Amino acid sequence: MPPAPVAKQELLQRLAAGHAARITVVTPNARLARELAREFDALQAARNLQVWETADILPFGAFVERLYEDALYSDLAERLPLLLSTAQVRVLWEATIRASRWGEGLLATPQAAADAARAWALAHAWRIDGALAAYPGNDDAKAFAEWAREVARRCDKDGSTDEARLADVIAPLLPEAALRKPKLLVAYAFDVVTPQERDFFDACAKAGIEVRVCAPVWREGKAVRRVFPSAREELEAAAAWARAKLEAGAGRIGVVVPELERRRREVVRVFARVMRPDHNLPGAEPRALPFNVSLGAPLADYPLVNAALAILELATHEVTFDHASKLLRSPFIAGASSEMAQRALLDVSLRRIAPAKLNLGKLVALVKGAPILRQRLEALFGTMRPANDSPHDWARLFTDLLEAMGFPGRSLDSDEFQTRAKFNATLAELARLERVAPRMRQEEALAALRRLCADTLFQPESSDAPIQVLGVFESEGLEFDALWVSGLTDEAWPLHASPNPFIPVALQKKAGIPEATPEATLGRAKKITNGWLEAAPEVVVSHAAHEEDRDLIASPLISGVPSFSGTPEIIRVDRYRDVLFAERRVERVKDGKAPALQTKTPRGGTRILVDQAACPFRAFARHRLGAEALEEPVEGLDARDRGSLLHALMKELWTELKGSEGLKGDVAGAIERAATKAVQEEAVEEPLASLERMRLAKLARDWLRVESERLPFEVVALEEKRNLRVAGLELSGRIDRIDRLGSGGHAVIDYKTGRTTPQEWLGERPDDPQVPLYALNAGDVSAAVFAKLKAGEMRYMGFSRAKDAIPKVQAAKNWETLVAGWKKELEALGSSFAAGEARVDPKKMLQTCRDCDLQPLCRVYERLSALDEEGGDE
Repeated sequence: MPPAPVAKQELLQRLAAGHAARITVVTPNARLARELAREFDALQAARNLQVWETADILPFGAFVERLYEDALYSDLAERLPLLLSTAQVRVLWEATIRASRWGEGLLATPQAAADAARAWALAHAWRIDGALAAYPGNDDAKAFAEWAREVARRCDKDGSTDEARLADVIAPLLPEAALRKPKLLVAYAFDVVTPQERDFFDACAKAGIEVRVCAPVWREGKAVRRVFPSAREELEAAAAWARAKLEAGAGRIGVVVPELERRRREVVRVFARVMRPDHNLPGAEPRALPFNVSLGAPLADYPLVNAALAILELATHEVTFDHASKLLRSPFIAGASSEMAQRALLDVSLRRIAPAKLNLGKLVALVKGAPILRQRLEALFGTMRPANDSPHDWARLFTDLLEAMGFPGRSLDSDEFQTRAKFNATLAELARLERVAPRMRQEEALAALRRLCADTLFQPESSDAPIQVLGVFESEGLEFDALWVSGLTDEAWPLHASPNPFIPVALQKKAGIPEATPEATLGRAKKITNGWLEAAPEVVVSHAAHEEDRDLIASPLISGVPSFSGTPEIIRVDRYRDVLFAERRVERVKDGKAPALQTKTPRGGTRILVDQAACPFRAFARHRLGAEALEEPVEGLDARDRGSLLHALMKELWTELKGSEGLKGDVAGAIERAATKAVQEEAVEEPLASLERMRLAKLARDWLRVESERLPFEVVALEEKRNLRVAGLELSGRIDRIDRLGSGGHAVIDYKTGRTTPQEWLGERPDDPQVPLYALNAGDVSAAVFAKLKAGEMRYMGFSRAKDAIPKVQAAKNWETLVAGWKKELEALGSSFAAGEARVDPKKMLQTCRDCDLQPLCRVYERLSALDEEGGDE
């Protein structure tokens, strides 16, 4: 016989009698329990009461666990199995899966363990655990049946149980006097009652507990349907509507967002901007925002916890430089505030010298100029001890490591304080894993902690917010003054059937599990939809009309809701940036002219002219303001390292060969010696050094074949530093090589490996004025060339006075005219730089800007449209 119903208003009145009435209300989830408790408190406050007893309202699972704890501290304790935590159960499943015949074929055992644990809970909730082995299924189902038997055997052997079976453990004990049982047990808002829950309620009734059911008060409301061009505009409209309802006096406002977990950050950003546009401005007073998002974020995503995990990672493993860099600048280690500037400068300097990966010892050796940081890193190094310890010992060591770094580094605000408390609880949960995993290696312990933090959804507690942003299932059973349900396209609603992959679908269908079949899923979606339409006096259902280039239509479940017509009661909340732009209070200042250069020897060398040609502002910012992008250490050798190796190779090779005469004998020894010395000079470590020696030797052999085709020449200068004069300036430079030609005059040679041509020396603002500048300052020059040292493209490129002076080098129509043109353009570039010419004027528009690292400084995209590559020169 099903339990008798009780009206909600009657239930709230009876709860007012206090604990003496011995009334307990259980709900399907924690959110419904909080909402019903809030309603009860509001009712007591409306009666002008100053104090009242807290109503006993809690989720079903928490009620069963409370009964277990009562039994644990009574004479019944010896009859109870030990209750394993969720994390302990997860580790038990992982160990079982790894030890099974299926374990080696799995790529992600932790994920398989999580899925298996969910299947285990589902099987017990719907009373199909006994049929798992007998029911025909695929390999996944067979594997799960084996794992489930082994987990059950291990639990029976160890005298333990888990939350999935706790109700079945407590039900036989309900008649015992030792348990503190309610007189009346009310099941509130149970839309779906599993067989396990039904059996438990029946056991309560047999034990003398009066069991009743209660449902939310549904009301007949006005519902309308709205359509928006995009999901983003739909969300912004919902947020603005919620603010309008709040300002109109509504006390409980709901906004349902399907896929809330995926869109959580977007939701928080949009609602925060709409509710309080100045919330993130510097110096804004911290105040609670009037909305709450039902789904918390993974604990690992909170900055404080992320920093703690980063400290432990650095203490125990080699980490990437990016990982170490973020930690150095973290506010959650000691001295972060007092050494903020020093640590920022340290980060810049380390980017130039640090490897792409480094361990704690290497980092300690590199840290200079930040004494508190170095002291803490040394303390961290001294605290670390590798061992094969228990999870309890690892939790204690992790705590010691964090303390060694002075974590959390400063006083915490309320949210951070709660986050740290939750992290400490997670460390305690790690220690409890000792029950099922007596020993763990270092990497296993840290991986377990990271997984615990990633699996733990957390949200700091705050004052009760009038606006609730909810997922689909979190909204079931709730009542509001106004409700907006978004995202109801035919693709998103109803949800697709999602049977558990570890349990045969036929078995799930026979048990009546709602998610197992399309029919059952559709039936539940209809119930939820009807519940939304009756959950508030005013209901808005909406969907987007387009997603990128796809058209979307409304879900058939809301097709009967009338479309909205008229003017929406929505507050327009403009972004600060839009308001400022609309004011048009623009002060125009001509900022393309800087003060004239006060020195004749600016720093920057020949790059000054290269940058001045590309964009005058780039040259001004780099070589007068000292602006530069942060470097990023890379694995192995970067392009600059390889360029240095190439120059070192050529220098050593021609130092020995000296010219064309040296090519007449056996050059193999010279090549090997040059490659070896180049690698040594650049301090390349093994095993990369061996590979680089082979690469350089092959490159040298190929290049000398090109050199052997030349007319007689003599190398007279290698990597020669010179002061290069142009427009009254003296620029430092290094000429790769100068050859004395047998035909007369000299050739200036510049080594190149990338895509470049001598055409870049020509015209106004030449793209690469470096070689022309060398030619103008090298004396009697009759050829200016690139030596293209690229596998498969080995050749000389450039211009010469006479034909065939160097193979494949083009003879200038008029050498003197060519040199005079170079002089004119380089003088113009040098003069404009010296005069302070600094306008933002990229020579090739976006093509020039694409690879520039100064875009945030020059703000070029405020002048240039986001054109595609083909339209970049428009």
